[in-house]
Amino acid sequence: MTLTIATPHAIGRPGYTMLLPCRPESVRRARALVSSVLETWGIRSLAEDGEVIVSELLTNTLDHTTCPMARVVIERCMDDVVRIEVADGSHTRPQLKDDDAAAESGRGLFLVDALSWRWGCDEYAWGKSTWAELKTMTAAPSAPHPAPTSESAR
Repeated sequence: MTLTIATPHAIGRPGYTMLLPCRPESVRRARALVSSVLETWGIRSLAEDGEVIVSELLTNTLDHTTCPMARVVIERCMDDVVRIEVADGSHTRPQLKDDDAAAESGRGLFLVDALSWRWGCDEYAWGKSTWAELKTMTAAPSAPHPAPTSESAR
C-alpha cells in the first residue's frame, strides 16, 4: 500500500493536491479528500456532488488511460467557486456521450456535466487535466460561462 498525503498549496489559490496510483481503490481516497476539503472550507453542502465528480473523473482516467499515477486537485478559485480536477499523462480528451439510461457505463461525463457549473479539459505537453467547477451559491446562472480551452501550465 502506498501512503499518499494531501498537500496544501503554498502559493496561489487555496487548494490541496494528492498524487494517487491509478487503481480502483484510489477513487475512495479521492472522494474522502474532496469531502474533507469542502468540510474544512465550510461548504459541506457541495460534498456529495464533489465526490461524484471526482469519482467520475478519476474513473475515466482508470478506464481510458494506461497512466500509472493521477493527480487530484481541489482549489477554491473564488469565494463561490470550487474546482475539482484530475490530471493524467494521457493526451486523449474525454468525450461527452449522449445519456443512455440503459447503458451500464459511459455516463460519467454526463453526470459531471449535470452536477457542475461548468467543466472542461486542458491539454499540456505532459498530458491533460479534466476539471469541473461547483458554485457555492444556491442560484447558479441559467447558462454556464464557456469553458476556457486551456490554462497556463502550473
